[in-house]
Amino acid sequence: MEVFFLCSLSPLLLITFFIIICVSLAIIFNRNNKLYKSNNSNNNLPPGKMGLPYIGESLEFLNSGRKGFPEKFIYDRMAKYSSQVFKTSILGEPTVVVCGAAANKFLFSNENKLVQAWWPDSVNKIFPSSTQTSSKEEAKKMRKLLPNFLKPEALMRYVGMMDSIAQKHFESGWEGKQQVTVFALAKRFTFSVACKVFLSIEDSQHVAKLAVPFDALASGIISVPIDLPGTPFNRAIKASKFIRKELMAIIKQRKTELAAAAASSTTTAHHRHQDILSHMLLATDENGQHMSELDVADKILGLLIGGHDTASAAITFIVKFLAGLPHIYNQVLNEQMEIAKRKGEGEQLLNWEDIQKMKYSWNVACEVMRLAPPLQGSFREALNDFVFSGFTIPKGWKLYWSVNSTHRNPECFVEPEKFDPTRFQGRGPAPYTYVPFGGGPRMCPGKEYARLEILVFIHNIVRRFSWLQILPHEKIIVDPLPMPAHGLPVRLFPH
Repeated sequence: MEVFFLCSLSPLLLITFFIIICVSLAIIFNRNNKLYKSNNSNNNLPPGKMGLPYIGESLEFLNSGRKGFPEKFIYDRMAKYSSQVFKTSILGEPTVVVCGAAANKFLFSNENKLVQAWWPDSVNKIFPSSTQTSSKEEAKKMRKLLPNFLKPEALMRYVGMMDSIAQKHFESGWEGKQQVTVFALAKRFTFSVACKVFLSIEDSQHVAKLAVPFDALASGIISVPIDLPGTPFNRAIKASKFIRKELMAIIKQRKTELAAAAASSTTTAHHRHQDILSHMLLATDENGQHMSELDVADKILGLLIGGHDTASAAITFIVKFLAGLPHIYNQVLNEQMEIAKRKGEGEQLLNWEDIQKMKYSWNVACEVMRLAPPLQGSFREALNDFVFSGFTIPKGWKLYWSVNSTHRNPECFVEPEKFDPTRFQGRGPAPYTYVPFGGGPRMCPGKEYARLEILVFIHNIVRRFSWLQILPHEKIIVDPLPMPAHGLPVRLFPH
């Protein structure tokens, strides 16, 4: 699409397009130029190379994922420079990549001491309320709000609701079909669950209205922040404005309902809307102030992204692995059928006790996320100069940790390429080796939510179907989440 757009431009517009790009890159480069120069004289930096100004090694970093091998960028440099740490330049920032379980422990243990969360400029521009403070401060606020809402005892009441959504999802999107495309359907399911849990939206047409622009938003968040027609970032900006407008209307309506319920001293609206939106609208800070509507809209937007993309990727790859491992599939099916048989008469929906019995199914899901992690890694920023593994990490430099430095490392997992769910029995993997949800203070607060969603999906799909992968050698693309190049088409065989 972008190539077609460029070819259709007049020569004058084409020249203007490239001038704007050059100016944008120059501004970003000048912003970081002092940071590069101030540390050029530091001879104790980790080994590695910085690549070209601004661009650095970003193309190699991104292309390794788009070719389906995100770990190659990491492994090649670990072999060439150091197995623990190397320097590079990614997304216009001088960056230190830290590798291995010891590095994970160091980074996770020093959150808000030596390092803090960092996101590319595109994130701040897509979420306007974060520019009033910073995306880092916004993340801290979210982590104070979410634990009570996403802790296991609070999530118990959502199991039956998730199961109900799953049953309707399979009835409408899978049953009666000989062939389906899994990734698109997984996204539909996880987005439907997120809309219900976070916003109490059940209407399928309303969900679909939000889903299309939401895909454009999610794909453009981590992109070069050049706001020109046809770029992923431009599409993400437009999508975020549309979704935010929809959310603002929902927020205003909900505030009216909550105010009416409070005035009449009834609890009807409260019970009907025990979701995260109501929780945010009623919450106050240490000064007794409520969040602004824009703050709430942006936080809900962030939650929809976090609660949708990673879970849909994990579900897709669970289906992919089970297609090629019939002996694993049969053990999962046996566990799920046993749970179904033991349910009492009249019990139609899953409950919390059923979820706790899905131990083998969850071990399978964990092994899938080890080999095909939805989250490839994340960035931090150095708060001060500090030393790691004998090398100086300058203040202001970015740090990147990658799940692949441990997940496929033979020092962390015996026969790392082998699919073996028993790795997660008993005490499971060694600390800081298995990190699909991050770790330390910044471990994903939605981990338990994702577990419920994934297990409910597994329960419903294996009880209905077995399946074959139509494209056994389908290419995997990581941009920034892993996804099959053709969406994972499968042929269904109903039980």
